[in-house]
Formats: sequence, structure tokens, C-alpha cells
Amino acid sequence: MYKIQNIIKQANDKGIHHLSYQQEKVVSAITKCKTDKMGGHSSTCEDCGHETIHYNSCRNRHCPCCQTLVKEKWIDKTSASLIDAPYFHVVFTVPHELNSIFMSNQKIMYNLFYSLTAETLKELALDPKYKLEANIGFISVLHTWGSNLTYHPHIHIILLAGGLNKENKFVQTNSDFLFPFPVMAKLFKYKFLDHLDKLWTKDKLECKPMSDLEFVKLKNNLYKKKWVPYAKKTFDNAKYVIEYLGRYTHRIAISNSRITDYDQDKISFKYKDYKTRKNKVMTLTSQEFVRRFLMHVLPERFVKIRYYGILSNRSKEKALTLIRTLIDSPKHDAKLLNMTTAEIILELFDQDITICPKCSSKKLRTIKLRKVKRE
Repeated sequence: MYKIQNIIKQANDKGIHHLSYQQEKVVSAITKCKTDKMGGHSSTCEDCGHETIHYNSCRNRHCPCCQTLVKEKWIDKTSASLIDAPYFHVVFTVPHELNSIFMSNQKIMYNLFYSLTAETLKELALDPKYKLEANIGFISVLHTWGSNLTYHPHIHIILLAGGLNKENKFVQTNSDFLFPFPVMAKLFKYKFLDHLDKLWTKDKLECKPMSDLEFVKLKNNLYKKKWVPYAKKTFDNAKYVIEYLGRYTHRIAISNSRITDYDQDKISFKYKDYKTRKNKVMTLTSQEFVRRFLMHVLPERFVKIRYYGILSNRSKEKALTLIRTLIDSPKHDAKLLNMTTAEIILELFDQDITICPKCSSKKLRTIKLRKVKRE
């Protein structure tokens, strides 16, 4: 078994309490992943008799064992939507004082977070003050965790450093960013608090984790507080964007590789202390570790990767074709799109699962294994 899978299975065997329906589904999926409970297939070599058993993956987006192929296929497909131009990496965060409201109203607050970060960027890109006046395009991905598994909602954005203006010309910026950080931070803060106030006063939230008076005090304090988005010009062309995207799009709260030690009582894992910029090791009880891990389970059917502006599905093909013509950018064709799983594994990992791993014979007899049900 994989480390996190084993940790969650041990905790589940003891009993994990107060789980939501969605968290229960994630626990069930992870504990069954790549075991006989998922079914699979058995391949027997007709030349040497060697048998290989492959159990199916759960394919849950929170499972640390299932993201590699999904990620690689998504990156390959998305590469066809990129152009050879500079890109920025932007991160929007919200003050930790809002955590209780976010936790109590996840779908509503996450959707609000997405829409207002997008609205902020698009509005400033069209503002004549900042000399771009163009429709921009970007990809947004929500993360809800800090390196130590605490709750820390933030959105990573891969932003094209330019856009199409009214004359259908592609205009780019030569500055460090499209517009000043303080302006972006202030506009986002005011938009967010204004929309949150409307949700609160019109009783549009599912749960209010504080009194109305406490909310007014919180809101007034957050107006005074400095909100700090982050941005840097990370990429010079599409090739580097493609390599970078995989770090964020299908990342989960913690990977197996970060677990340094574990037993039934305590879990130790590597994390980055962002105050000191040093890598450290944290040890938690198994109960606390599982609680923190499950805190980052997303709402059911929640769309995590979103596309905006000229990268949105509605306008993408037409806009990107025009931009490629204007700047003479080659199109990156998807390689994996029509490949079988076996062909993809061979392409990415140089491993041929259609031959016997012992004698390299291609005479494999494969049978389907049914899911094993246990009480």
C-alpha cells in the first residue's frame, strides 16, 4: 500500500467521525485504490508462465496515487491552447480571518473567489490607465492548503502577458506586470468585501459562523488590512508554461513523497516554512493528520480548473488562431489524445505493459478480475 493510503486505511479501521458525504466517498476511494476491491486484470505469459496483476485506480481527484496520468493527459491537451508568448504566474489569497466563512460555505465562497479574481484582472486589463486595453486570457486553479496542511485558500493563475485589443491586434506589456500590484490588491479587496457583505445581509450563505455584529467588526478590520496578491513573470514561452502547469493543476494537499515516517499513532512529513523559507519536518497525530487532509476535499462536482477571457472555451479557438497568425506562433499538437493507456505509459515512462516483464514475450493471456467484496 502507498503511505497516505495506509494512513487513511488505519484511521478508517479505527473509525473516522463527523465526515461529510463527500469526505466519506474520498476515504472509501483512497482505501480501495489499486487493491482487489477495485477489480483489475491479470496477464499470464504463455511462454514463461509469469503472472502480472494490475488493479484498477480509483481515479478520485483527491487520491495521491491517481494524478500522474490524468495530469499528463491534461497538460498534453492544454498545450494545444497555448501560444509562444510570455506568461505570468499570479496568486490571489484571502486573509485567514475569513477561513471560518469559507469553511462553512465552501462552494459559494470558492465560486465567489474565482469570479472576483477573474473580474479584477479583466477589468484592469481593459482600463486605459494601464495602456493595455485588451481582452486577456488565463487559467485559474484553486488550492485550499498551506504546506503544513492548514486551511489556506488561494488561487494560482497562469496569465498570458498580453491580449487582443478592439482592433484585433495582439498587444503585450514590457513591464514587470500588466498593472500595479497595489491597484490590483485594492480593487480585489473592495470587490470581495462588497460581494461578501451582500451575501451576508441577504442571507445567501448556507451558514453564518459568527454573529452579525462580529461580521461587521471583521469586515471593517479587513478593509483596513493590506491584501497582498503575488505575481511574477515566470515564463518566456509556451514550452515552460507546459512544464510549470503540472505543478499546480492536479496537485493534492500532500503527496506520498513528503511522508518521512508514520505508524498508527503519529505521522511525520516535510513542509516548507514560508517565514524562514526553510524546509522542516512536522509531526502530527494520525487523527490530526487525517483531519487536515480531509479538510481539503472539494465539494461534489466542483470545477477546479477554470478558463477565462480568450482562453475560455467560447472564444478560444478563434482568438488563438488569430494570435498565432499575428505573432507567427506554432501550434502545439497534443500527442497523447488518441493513445491507449498502454501507449501513454510507454511514451511517458518507457515501460511497455504489453510484454512480459520477465522474458519480454508478447504472448500474454489477459483476464478480467472482478471486484472483491468484503464485509
